[in-house]
Amino acid sequence: MKKSTTQEIRERFDNDVERFSNLETGQVATIDATISLELITESCKRIVPNAKNVLDIGCGAGNYTLMMLSKVPNLNSTLVDLSLPMLERAFERVSKETNGKVEILQGDIREVSLPENHFDIILAGAVLHHLRDDEDWETTFEKLFKLLKPGGCLMISDLITQDTELLNEYTWQRYGDYLKGIGGAEYQQKVFDYIEKEDTPRSMNYQLDLMKKVGFSKVEILHKNMCFGAFGGIK
Repeated sequence: MKKSTTQEIRERFDNDVERFSNLETGQVATIDATISLELITESCKRIVPNAKNVLDIGCGAGNYTLMMLSKVPNLNSTLVDLSLPMLERAFERVSKETNGKVEILQGDIREVSLPENHFDIILAGAVLHHLRDDEDWETTFEKLFKLLKPGGCLMISDLITQDTELLNEYTWQRYGDYLKGIGGAEYQQKVFDYIEKEDTPRSMNYQLDLMKKVGFSKVEILHKNMCFGAFGGIK
């Protein structure tokens, strides 16, 4: 199947702002979304307690930055997303919760211009699974590494695969059962169809190895449940 273009992904999210403005409804297909959100933001706080600048890539309506601000107040927040309606909602919500500067950038993280060695924290919530081939993954991780200050952290919460195909089939079967339990067989198929069309997830092992390859001094696994994980690296 031909994968969705960046424009097609943007258009889908343009029309889904309200759902993604509410963690409970926006992330219902994501197993342990609230747990992962808590884990990655609390970890960032402990790694960089005096953080000043946060970058939220694929920020959606701003849920990850809002949780980060509840841990470390008044951060300067840079929000990047393909969808302008999402960014506008994120800007509105985040601006109410910080005295720091809030900047929005519409575009693809692979293409937007950002200062290197500037960010204490980079949050990547349910976004990197849109990357495609190995080169795409590696150049994006290299860029994120360069954007971080020494001692800064990249924390990821995302859809993942397994390296062993038999186990991959098993975890996706379990995920299918989870989706069916939420909304029945029709909902399960709807989610699987858009994952097939839109996403290209990689395993947690693949991403942790890639972090080490591009220069991260430490990598950490925070949580894993079937096809979802929370993990990251420290520069």
